Amino acid sequence: MDQYGDNSAHRDASRLDLRWHGDAEVGPGLVDLAVNVRHAPMPSWLAEPLARSLSDLASYPDPHDAIAAVAARHNRDPAEVLPTAGAAQAFVLLAQALQPRHAVVVHPQFTEPEAALRAAGHAVHRVLLPSPFLLDSDLVPDEADLVIVGNPTNPTSVAHPADMVASLARPGRVLVVDEAFADTVQTSVELAGRADLPGLVVIRSLTKTWALAGLRVGYLLAAAPLVAAFAEAQPLWAVSTPALAAMVACSSPTAVAEERAWAASLAADREHLVAGLSALGGVEVPAVSASSFVLVRIPGAVAIRAALRGRGFAVRRGDTFPGLGPDYVRIAVRDRATTDAFLAALVEVLATSGSSA
Repeated sequence: MDQYGDNSAHRDASRLDLRWHGDAEVGPGLVDLAVNVRHAPMPSWLAEPLARSLSDLASYPDPHDAIAAVAARHNRDPAEVLPTAGAAQAFVLLAQALQPRHAVVVHPQFTEPEAALRAAGHAVHRVLLPSPFLLDSDLVPDEADLVIVGNPTNPTSVAHPADMVASLARPGRVLVVDEAFADTVQTSVELAGRADLPGLVVIRSLTKTWALAGLRVGYLLAAAPLVAAFAEAQPLWAVSTPALAAMVACSSPTAVAEERAWAASLAADREHLVAGLSALGGVEVPAVSASSFVLVRIPGAVAIRAALRGRGFAVRRGDTFPGLGPDYVRIAVRDRATTDAFLAALVEVLATSGSSA
């Protein structure tokens, strides 16, 4: 397939289920290693304002405090902030508000941006990064007027240098950076505070670190004219009062400090998982993992995924991501006890399948 997609990319799009996500893998009695949402009790500084917000549900949502809190966190003007019902809504707003002539999505990455663009009738050109999935700005065609890239990238767990991502910005181009997992990495790669880059749109999600997937809470950061265009495409009162309350709480210095502490403990848990996987014959960890999940390649992964389900573990298939294939699996980082139990099950499955460990 041509690296820029073109006709073969359109044919490939018809074969891939771009709307398949990790929650489809989860079921009763299964340990969830398929969804990249943190498993941790909700802190009181978040739970309490959420509970208080329920007394305000008779009134329409007022986003002003949330916008101010996010702007303060990222040192942005409030006019450069738009709350959204999760990052997924932000991608839909982009697809509805923009009219790109040459839209490029850098893959492998979260598939909702491409799905939203295609649903809005836009042609999508793919840049497929080869393993180990490091960003190469030279692969992005100069004529691209819309470029979408994840950092760190789901599902590869690769964190690209901020300067490399920033180099993709230029006049006449909208550069969209999905930073849904930016708070999971120890070394900052974020561009959220960069108001100087032309056409930059940063999309953030609060659902991962704070286990708020059911609340649908996120936001985007961009120059004021772009924010105004996206807001025009957004339904009225699109973000609920509890979601706005969460946005305020999760933008506080307390929340940011807890994010940093979790990123450090996550790194240790991730290293434990990667070490265990790397010790198994037939299992390849193709990229340097920096986020809350690890991508692996295992020959015969379709059967292995099914066997793992039989042993009580759900992992995320990789073959719905452009640029990957059926031998790829994404595994969420959990506590060491959960990881050890999973690795023991994987050893059994590999032995049964004939692979060595």
